[in-house]
Amino acid sequence: MYDDGDSRDQRVKSGKYNCYKMFGCFERKFKITELGPPPDVIDVFNTYTNGELEMSPHRFLRFLVEFQGDEGITIQDVERIMDRVLEPSRADLTRYVFTVNDLFTYLLLDDINGPIKTQVHHDMTAPLQHYFIYTGHNSYLTGNQLSSDSSEVPIIKALKRGVRGIELDIWPNSTKDGIDVLHGRTLTTPVTLDKCLMSIKEHAFVKSPYPVIITLEDHLTPDLQAKVAEMVTSIFGDMLYLPKESDEEKLPSPDALKHQIILSTKEPKEYLESKNVDKEHSSDDEPDDQRVKYDNEEDDDDDDDDDTEDAHFGQKTTLEYKHLIAIRASKPKNGTRNALRDEPGKVKRLSVSEDSLLKAANLYGDDIVRFTQKYILRVFPKGTRVTSTNFKPLMAWMHGAQMVAFNMQGYGRSLWMMHGMFKANGGCGYLRKPDFLMNKGPNDEVFDPKAELPVKKTLKVKVYMGDGWRLDFSLTHFDSYSPPDFYTKVYMAGVSADVAKKKTKVIGDDWTPVWNEEFTFPLTVPELALLEITVQEYDVDNDDFAGQTCFPVSELRPGIRVVPLHNKRGEKFKSVKLLMRFSFV
Repeated sequence: MYDDGDSRDQRVKSGKYNCYKMFGCFERKFKITELGPPPDVIDVFNTYTNGELEMSPHRFLRFLVEFQGDEGITIQDVERIMDRVLEPSRADLTRYVFTVNDLFTYLLLDDINGPIKTQVHHDMTAPLQHYFIYTGHNSYLTGNQLSSDSSEVPIIKALKRGVRGIELDIWPNSTKDGIDVLHGRTLTTPVTLDKCLMSIKEHAFVKSPYPVIITLEDHLTPDLQAKVAEMVTSIFGDMLYLPKESDEEKLPSPDALKHQIILSTKEPKEYLESKNVDKEHSSDDEPDDQRVKYDNEEDDDDDDDDDTEDAHFGQKTTLEYKHLIAIRASKPKNGTRNALRDEPGKVKRLSVSEDSLLKAANLYGDDIVRFTQKYILRVFPKGTRVTSTNFKPLMAWMHGAQMVAFNMQGYGRSLWMMHGMFKANGGCGYLRKPDFLMNKGPNDEVFDPKAELPVKKTLKVKVYMGDGWRLDFSLTHFDSYSPPDFYTKVYMAGVSADVAKKKTKVIGDDWTPVWNEEFTFPLTVPELALLEITVQEYDVDNDDFAGQTCFPVSELRPGIRVVPLHNKRGEKFKSVKLLMRFSFV
């Protein structure tokens, strides 16, 4: 039976030290600890080998299926994995076997033993309204909302990450004969619309085949709207989705819209006026409640009133632009509650600020849930977030909001939650909403995030160890005179009953900390729960950031998994990782 005695001294490399100089003259030496399997890995190895020193392919297969819960694994898959882990000289042998260290090496391979599923596995055949959509806000800005440059670069970055909702604010250029993208009435510099559209065309489906929705904040004159129509049709060609009569009540599914670009904006002012004229001459037999009521204002509360200049132009041009709009935008002109009421006509997108959503959720949250069962709700950051910060997205998701628009160029815990949420479903940018957000009870009741519910599932999280900082950071990055003192914080975000915070003890003076601590999280709504993990380096004055990640609880794979960490901007570190175990009770 393999046994390392669980002693830190046995994990110390003989004769190898980290040396730190104090005051330029004194030298402090700290022994370098070698990363080795924790007791649980040794125990499970002994269990599946019956105490022997080697694990055969069939026993490794049993471990993967029974202990890790991996599905669809074959003996051929196992041999390919063992082939990869074992040294080339050993891999040439016809008899594959793992030692406990080989098993430990496998467990640290994040591309095959990561914490969540990496394939698209949600049902992608429901109408578009049934999905949470990875959405950006002012997608063209490189920095703050007042004076940063507008560029196609952040659009490309967002698309490569899997973002499916791109927002462009379109304005007449300085000579009034072209179209710029910029944050209007600020000092932000412009980028041309055609450059943004070309970038979207080239990168839209690099990360995901599912549709990209372009939300246009339209501040154009009618002749420039006609130019937009020409531009999008010529650039996108067959990629541009043209709305159909069948879209009246529901939109097509993400699966049906693969490799399609969808436009969403307000309908042109002159087109709406022409419809009003038609209504005046319509039959008196048509009941008033069957006549569609349209909203001419901007769909964002943080925009000013309609900037479209008065101009007369041909009806044909208007219709051409109008017929490209697959999801019409509206604004809560007469108050949010009135806007949330059902109305006949095409599927629409309503945009509200984070403050409006919070107020509405507190006063009439069930109206929001009912609205999002049929229409699309977009929630955007309040106007005072000039430094491109973000709000906590869970309140919006709890009420079914499909498009929670975020400033992707910033960083912070809220953005980490957004990135974490959309790691789900293979990172494709579309997540099927839980059934309870789409269902109604016998008395027309809908999901209430504030309701007291029984515990549905309990998640146990064990933090074994961490490694990789010594490879990705300089010797003195965290402390000039000694190795770092790491600890891990584990948060649960979700409905109020499920929110919890835990943290490990601090492991002093060690680049390879071993914690072996377990935490328990009872969950009433696991479908909306997010597991947040942050590593900090303890300091007397101010703790240093050492990595973070976030995952939807519903996507976690049970078993012992490697968890790669990311920097503040959500970029994955090359080497930094944790070894953890997830189990559901």
